Order: sequence, then structure tokens, then C-alpha cells
Amino acid sequence: MILHYIYDPLCGWCYGAKPLVQAAQTVLPVIAHGGGMMTGANRQTVSPQLRNYVMPHDRRIAEYTGQPFGEAYFEGLLRDETAVFDSAPPIAAVLAAEQIAGRGLELLGRLQSAHYVEGRRIADEAVLLELATKTGLEPEAFQQAFNEADTERHIKDSRALLANVGGQGFPTFALEQDGQFTLIDIGPWLGKPQAFAQWLSQSLAAKESSSAFHACGLDGCAH
Repeated sequence: MILHYIYDPLCGWCYGAKPLVQAAQTVLPVIAHGGGMMTGANRQTVSPQLRNYVMPHDRRIAEYTGQPFGEAYFEGLLRDETAVFDSAPPIAAVLAAEQIAGRGLELLGRLQSAHYVEGRRIADEAVLLELATKTGLEPEAFQQAFNEADTERHIKDSRALLANVGGQGFPTFALEQDGQFTLIDIGPWLGKPQAFAQWLSQSLAAKESSSAFHACGLDGCAH
């Protein structure tokens, strides 16, 4: 089985689910798909309106998940009206880290903390290069992979996968086995990463021990 994780680096609930992703990686392969929530016409410069919109959501995410949000984010980044929220550069960075070292999810987690705790501008290429280097990625290889990343195509493919599995937004988690996808409601597991990992382990064992089991496809059940 493979766990598909459709995310956006500027999605607060994806940051809330970060411990679940890390726990899942101890159980089975996890593949990340960047959805591009704030790209193109949806890119936004920080403004009082944006701050007033996201802050109540972020407070709720912190309460539900236990994930920390820093003052440098609330009182720094969200008041910096020269900052731009653009999902494409951090998605490109995750693709680059995955390509050169298989460490895309690791860098994503670092970028999420940089954004939500440290108030860093993760749409800025210089910041991405610094964070990637400090994570242990080779700077020149990262820079080249970052420059060559086909981010637009990746986002398009991620959106197609989201539609295919019936997901409604970010984050979406779907288990794949033998070409069949099963959506996972992560609501009950938020803030409970070890329980999530245990549940995944049990699901994995159950599916491996039952060769007669076949999930229903999106268009119906094959017998």
C-alpha cells in the first residue's frame, strides 16, 4: 500500500497534519502531491484582510492539533505587507529535494515550521535555498533541480489526482492498493499521530491477510 498526500505548503490544516505524515512514514511509503492552492491568480500579498481571514483558522488549527504557531508568524509575517504568499516556489523546492535526495517530505516539514513558527517568507528563493542547505541538501544540486522543476505540470497532475480520488481540498489522504484508492478521513487522528500510525499498521496487516478483499472503485464495485 501507498499513502498519497495531497497538500499545499501554505495550507494551515496541512501543517496541522504534519505529525500524521511523519508517523505514517514509519509505516508505509508516503508520496506528496503539491496542489498549488495559492498560485497564479490566487497568489496574495499579505494584507490586513488576509491576516484577519487566516488568524481565526490558525487558532482553531492550533487548538485541534496541538501544532505550534509562532509570534513571528502572527505578529511578523502576517503584518509584513511586502510578503507574498505563493505556493509554487515551495512546491518546487519540495520537488527538488525529492529528486536529489528522496527528502521532499522532510523539506516540506521544515518549510511549514519556517512559515508558521518562524515567520519566514517561504515563497522567496533565497529563503528556500538557505533552508534546503541547512537541512543538509547540496546547494548546487538543489538549485539546479529547483530551477528545472516542472511545478506547473506537477500541480496539474496533483489536481487531477485530487479529483480522481474524490478529495475536496487540502490536505487529502488516500490509500492506494492494486490501483484502487480509498480516501481517509484524518479528522479523528489530528493531534494523535501514534494512534494514526497504529491504525495504518492494522489496515496494512488486514489488507495483506485478506487476498479476497477488493476496494470499490469510484464508479462502482467489481465482483
